[in-house]
Amino acid sequence: MINAPSLANCDFMDLPDQVAQFVDAGVRFFHVDVMDQHYVPNLCFPVSFVADLKRRYPQVVVDAHLMVSAPDVYLDRLAEAGADYVSFPSDATSVVRRTLGAIQERGMKAGVMINPSQRVDVIEPYLPYLDFVVLMTVEPGFAGQRFLPGSLERLDALVAMRTAAGSSMLIEIDGGVDHEMGAECVRRGADILVSGVFTVFGQPDGIVSACHRFQAAMDAVER
Repeated sequence: MINAPSLANCDFMDLPDQVAQFVDAGVRFFHVDVMDQHYVPNLCFPVSFVADLKRRYPQVVVDAHLMVSAPDVYLDRLAEAGADYVSFPSDATSVVRRTLGAIQERGMKAGVMINPSQRVDVIEPYLPYLDFVVLMTVEPGFAGQRFLPGSLERLDALVAMRTAAGSSMLIEIDGGVDHEMGAECVRRGADILVSGVFTVFGQPDGIVSACHRFQAAMDAVER
């Protein structure tokens, strides 16, 4: 299981120190939300933050999650900044396949996001072209929400689609993940868990211990 802390949960006044603690804990995969206050009613990291993160920690993987109304205009800048994974909402563009191809042509892994209001099979036409898919288990745009009922069944449907298609795409779970729901997602076939306030942020024993505890618990799950 890949632990992908969502840096939108950081205390922004203490952001560099908290990122350093994650690196000390062995985290090598960071989830970076890029929001434009149009697709979602919030504004978050600029693309320049991706460049800053990669400059300080070139060994980490940056998973740039676009929650924007025009994903294509970000791709050149994300590639220049050093992003490794890029996902975008399939309902934010009418040219999903072209956008996936554009991401991959720039040397990045390409994925789409499935919102809670979308059917899971919305990605079926794109299965051969996906490196990963982000299954939202909360409404996108705000940190700290609880895992939505019915999300596990949606994960089951997604795993079944992946198996039937013979796809090797990774499945990333984003939103409301705690130890219980995280373990169930891993058991059902998820590969990446976006961690947040219920797992690795604000825990009484600190970020490093919380990351070790979360990783050990997820690694112990039998698939």
